[in-house]
Amino acid sequence: MNVLVVLGHPRTDSFGAALAKAYCEGAREAGAEVQELAVADLEFDPDVHADSPENQEMESDLIDAQRRLRWADHLAFVYPNWWGTMPAQLKGFLDRVLTPGFAFSFEGEGPGHDSLLSGRTAELISTMDMPPWVYRFIYRQPGNDAMKRATLGFVGVRTTRVTNLGPVRESDPSDRTEWLAEATRLGESLENGPEPRSVRARRRLKSWLSALRLQFYPMSLLAYALGALAAAGTDAFSALAIWLGFVFVFFLEATTVLTNEYADYETDTENAYAGPFTGGSRVLVEGDLGFGEVRRGALLTGSLAAVAGVGALAVGAGSTLATATAMAVLAALALGYTLPPLSLSYRTLGELDVAVTHSIGVLLVGFLLAGGASSDPLPWLLGLPFLLSVLPSITLAGVPDRDADRTAGKRTIAVRFGIDGAVVVAAGTALAAAAAGILWISRGVPGYDPLVALSIPHGLAIAWAVRGLYRRPEPRRIDRLMVLALSYLIWFAVVPLYSLL
Repeated sequence: MNVLVVLGHPRTDSFGAALAKAYCEGAREAGAEVQELAVADLEFDPDVHADSPENQEMESDLIDAQRRLRWADHLAFVYPNWWGTMPAQLKGFLDRVLTPGFAFSFEGEGPGHDSLLSGRTAELISTMDMPPWVYRFIYRQPGNDAMKRATLGFVGVRTTRVTNLGPVRESDPSDRTEWLAEATRLGESLENGPEPRSVRARRRLKSWLSALRLQFYPMSLLAYALGALAAAGTDAFSALAIWLGFVFVFFLEATTVLTNEYADYETDTENAYAGPFTGGSRVLVEGDLGFGEVRRGALLTGSLAAVAGVGALAVGAGSTLATATAMAVLAALALGYTLPPLSLSYRTLGELDVAVTHSIGVLLVGFLLAGGASSDPLPWLLGLPFLLSVLPSITLAGVPDRDADRTAGKRTIAVRFGIDGAVVVAAGTALAAAAAGILWISRGVPGYDPLVALSIPHGLAIAWAVRGLYRRPEPRRIDRLMVLALSYLIWFAVVPLYSLL
């Protein structure tokens, strides 16, 4: 591992310099190749006089500093906290050395920027004249956040550890000896990698939670619960089969999400407008998880879904044949969204597939497991408005992804019919869901009480909001519109569910 230790104190005889030296000794003990860079020893103008930093002539010391930054796998910044942040000389060094074309670029396609120093890690060791807990909880650690997120994070360097030491002014020799020993231990810890095991574990957990995309699960779980309630009332939730069915639906959803992540890598790579509801979780694109890990995760969740499904069938109250058929069809359609041989999202059937599986599909499984008859029309009646209410959000999700999907050969509604076509489908299905809800109220369908009529203004709001996309040739992020469309499910999932309880 190549480690660059940057001393940001304006004096090279400071306690900060002693900390940097102790860290270097520890890092060398850990087997790292270590270089030291003291900003105070460099000759450069800390001010940017040109219209952009890259247009100002680079001093030889800054050119050498850039060379060292490229060389490093891990950076350690040691500096004092002055007025809540770093010294001016270190700030000027960063202003001059992290130039466009070296540290970041705006030349890539789509909005935002490209981080050019990605793949590197960093840690901060900061001294201060206040207790670290005061800096963190009272002052909200502005200097740490600026360095970690707005500076290093912007250029792609991931900060793995922040160590605040203080108060230095009130410290005695024993305090300083202890802090020097801590700096040495920090350097020695590089033997096990650039970040502590606890941080690695948290990062891995965060990556898997991102990959699972839990924000989409309530849709299918609500539909399943609605089906179980429609068949057996609240007594359904005292049955083991129903809870095993919940496990089946959850892990089937997880398997679907992970296989989509794997199969959609090409389109996710091209996507410049990814958001919390579109463009995948980005864990493969950004290298947080590997292809083998996602593949093994999908196999694990698929196996758990199969075990839970078999268990639910064994103790379920309904027809085993009918329930098994419904579960098998549900699994085939869910996985067939991206996986061959169906690959429905590549045939302009993906939106309908998602709507069916997340409404009637899981609703029917819950209904049959709870003892409902396969010939009963109730789950289909409950599922139809639900299906229509899912279509606006899943159709709109293809708008930001359109260009990337088209490049990857994915034929979503937005690709095949354009953004205008997606707008028409989203608005039309939103209004159709509201109309079906009103019709079901008049026909006395269980679960449809007058509160469902509030879907009318919500549906009209969706139809009004999507007009902003009409005749817009370019995709863009539509996070607020997605929230408006996803919340439409309240009227056809939560309200009927509450009415049946």
